[in-house]
Amino acid sequence: MPFLPPPLSRDELLARHGERYKWYALIVVGLGTMAAVLATTSFSVAVPALGQAFGIGQERVQWAITGFMAALTVAMLPTPWLLDRLGFRRLFLGAIAMLALTSIAGALATGFVWVVVARVLQGVAAGLLQPLSSMVVMRLFPAHSQGRASGLLGFGIVLAPAVAPTLGGVLLDRFGWQAIFLLSVPFCVVAGGLGWVLLPRAAEPVRRRFDWYGVGLLGVATLVLIECVASLRHSGLLAPWTLAQFALVAVACGLFVRHARRAAAPIVHLGLFAERSFAMGTLVCFAYGFGLYASTYVIPVFLQSALGYPATDAGLALLPSGVALAVSIPLAGLLSDRYSPRLITIAGLLLFCASFLLLAWRGGGLSHAELIGFTVMGRIGLGLIIPALTLAMLRHTRAELLGQSSMVGSYTRQLGGVLGIAVVAVFVAWRETVHGQVPPGLFEAYSESFELLAATFIVATLVAVRMKPRGPSGTR
Repeated sequence: MPFLPPPLSRDELLARHGERYKWYALIVVGLGTMAAVLATTSFSVAVPALGQAFGIGQERVQWAITGFMAALTVAMLPTPWLLDRLGFRRLFLGAIAMLALTSIAGALATGFVWVVVARVLQGVAAGLLQPLSSMVVMRLFPAHSQGRASGLLGFGIVLAPAVAPTLGGVLLDRFGWQAIFLLSVPFCVVAGGLGWVLLPRAAEPVRRRFDWYGVGLLGVATLVLIECVASLRHSGLLAPWTLAQFALVAVACGLFVRHARRAAAPIVHLGLFAERSFAMGTLVCFAYGFGLYASTYVIPVFLQSALGYPATDAGLALLPSGVALAVSIPLAGLLSDRYSPRLITIAGLLLFCASFLLLAWRGGGLSHAELIGFTVMGRIGLGLIIPALTLAMLRHTRAELLGQSSMVGSYTRQLGGVLGIAVVAVFVAWRETVHGQVPPGLFEAYSESFELLAATFIVATLVAVRMKPRGPSGTR
């Protein structure tokens, strides 16, 4: 484009900006990731409004959320190959443009089918963006400041969803559900403009064959697993169709492992999992995503459906916890540069677990002050986990495998997230059929869903205890 400045090389950008350049690049990628996270987390507050607008139940509305998360998760798989083929700059700018355009398309949708289509395409764009942030930290920053960089990046990333329920609730009440789609567009515009100026032009592309077979197997396993979990309420756990779907997932995963062992350039090198800190960290990433996204979904729905909060009040009630999450992440980053990231991760897991045990204990008797206190506690726990877990997983990864390592961490986190939303939605609906859809049975159904989230993090804590790297550093 002749009216835009030509892209500079990395050496030219370093000569122009000096040591500040790595922070500028971090800001650019952080803004892009904020846009992706906003699109991910801001939609839950619109669930009741979408159901009313299109005359459909919560389970059908759920597909706008689950479809986004499924697309996001699968879209992460080709990211390492696209980085080699297109370079960081082209991939980032292309994904940002796609996210902006699909967000606008979603706001203009006239039917629920088009809402779901727009959400799926949003998910593809967000999936391409999310693995990029940790790569910037690990490639541009020395080890002694990676925690601080991760903390600042995490602060920006969670600042958007911290205010998203509040801002989304206000916009929803005043302008309707269409406004929720447009929340990420300003971030896309700013990130795209800064990225054009500050991201270096691509080096010579690395030409290697795309692992269609591996991506296809993992993609099929992911989508079938999501569909299987989402349909459990109607089909039942032991129904023939459910068992057939689980069998298909197992076969696809088995074929992928066989393929990855033999292929010259698989989409995921299984050697990554030989490092215990990475293997255990991957499981913790899954549990973290499960708890983060399931809680982001279920708490606003609980406040509106069970406690009768209007959308604006539900958003305002969750604002302090979002701020606590944003503030705790930079602190966790600084602590991770000085102390064991593994121990900080364990502390965060325990705080989140305690907060949901307290929410389950209080149930329908939850006061406004207790709601704020318990959710703040849980979000502080999540804030401790974000930078510490990234460093614990990636610090011992070889440089040439960093792209794959970052993708695997993001993929498992998002897979946990999409399954978390689906599992909790099905679980609440199931418990409502047992206890009833009106209080006090409704309160009991949500309390049991909170206990499910707490149990997930208890298991994750036990896994994190073993998240030690091999060798002398394993004492940490």
